[in-house]
Amino acid sequence: MIELHQFTFSPMQENTYLLINEKKECIIIDPGCYFQDERKELLQYIQTEGLIVTRLLNTHCHLDHIFGNKLVSETYKVRPEIHPQEQVVLDNSQQAGAMYNMPFDPSPMPSRYLHEGEIIPFGKDELEVILTPGHSPGSVSFYCASQKLLIAGDVLFFQSIGRTDLPGGDYDTLLASIREKLFVLPDDVRVFPGHGPATTIGFEKRNNPFLV
Repeated sequence: MIELHQFTFSPMQENTYLLINEKKECIIIDPGCYFQDERKELLQYIQTEGLIVTRLLNTHCHLDHIFGNKLVSETYKVRPEIHPQEQVVLDNSQQAGAMYNMPFDPSPMPSRYLHEGEIIPFGKDELEVILTPGHSPGSVSFYCASQKLLIAGDVLFFQSIGRTDLPGGDYDTLLASIREKLFVLPDDVRVFPGHGPATTIGFEKRNNPFLV
């Protein structure tokens, strides 16, 4: 059984997720903690709950999803895992921080690359890596079939979709990713996006104005 804990961090209101299994092992996905109190909040929760951080995963490498990569990497001795097509986004992240007037500690380089269809074991469950480009060139979503949950990054939102006007984004590619990779999942799969409230696959199929 996977327990999911969510934080919402930074002026960009980014959702950071902790996945916790029955052994108190913890996967951190997209640590977006920017301010010092947010960083303390994340570390304090992990310490109080007695969690063992085993992996750091990034759905993609836009700055608001990697603000806390260095903190997590140095504290828990795990380095980010990303899709290889996100490397260029990671390489340009410091320029993006300067452009948005949000300087931040540079993310460490990835320990390894994630690939389409890869299975990540996690206690009694597992996560499947689904390549869902369009918002960024190497965006991935993490799907747990046994728990019917999907960590979707900035691909699919509650009644919305990710923006495609940033470098490497493409509107048609994004729509194809959602229709061909996500909308084939069961309707009752819960979708946990990079911003905003959770939703379900079935709800978005019926109600998302970009896709109905």
